[in-house]
Amino acid sequence: MYKVLIVEDDPVIAAAVVKELSRWGLEAKAATDFANVLQEFVQYAPQLVVLDISLPFFNGYYWCQEIRKLSGVPILFLSSASDNMNIIMAMDMGADDFIPKPFDLSVLTAKVRALLRRTYQFSAAQSLLEHRGAVLNLADGTLTVSGQTAELTRNEFRILKLLMEHRGQTVSRDTIMTDLWKSDSFIDDNTLTVNVNRLRKKLEGLGLPDFIGTKKGLGYYVR
Repeated sequence: MYKVLIVEDDPVIAAAVVKELSRWGLEAKAATDFANVLQEFVQYAPQLVVLDISLPFFNGYYWCQEIRKLSGVPILFLSSASDNMNIIMAMDMGADDFIPKPFDLSVLTAKVRALLRRTYQFSAAQSLLEHRGAVLNLADGTLTVSGQTAELTRNEFRILKLLMEHRGQTVSRDTIMTDLWKSDSFIDDNTLTVNVNRLRKKLEGLGLPDFIGTKKGLGYYVR
């Protein structure tokens, strides 16, 4: 089931859109924290975003840009500011479509379903892992923190993915090495230490120096 995040500060409109999309078999959720829309996006991991322009704290253009730093999911703007300049700005910011208010719910639903078909008919949805503001993109192996992006090696990516998937737990060194061996990566105890240290340096460069902790004699964990 595709998930759709509705970023609309009018609760009546948001509830109506959620209800209509749900009738068509989509999972829809209305954003509630307009100061932290990106965090809601990462946690919900939708396949499409319906985004208003006029919002509290930051406008839709800002959130569109922030989402585009992490993901290529379709973004459908929904706004009463529907003059040509706003439509052009929305598209330039990375939007995929624009619906002016007032609008017909059936038209909105048709556009949402069309965007989902076009986007995911030939490719799988992009997946993200998030912890403490660090966003690991499973599609391209990049790590993003506060708008800064770092490229990870294959081993660094697999180590961080494993730790983030098991947040709150200590992952043994043997488990990590076994996981890396499965991907045909040559890895031994010394090589693992080198890879973890390099990964820690990249996290430190992104402002997260204590992201990976060590449980002596056991393994590693994300704090």
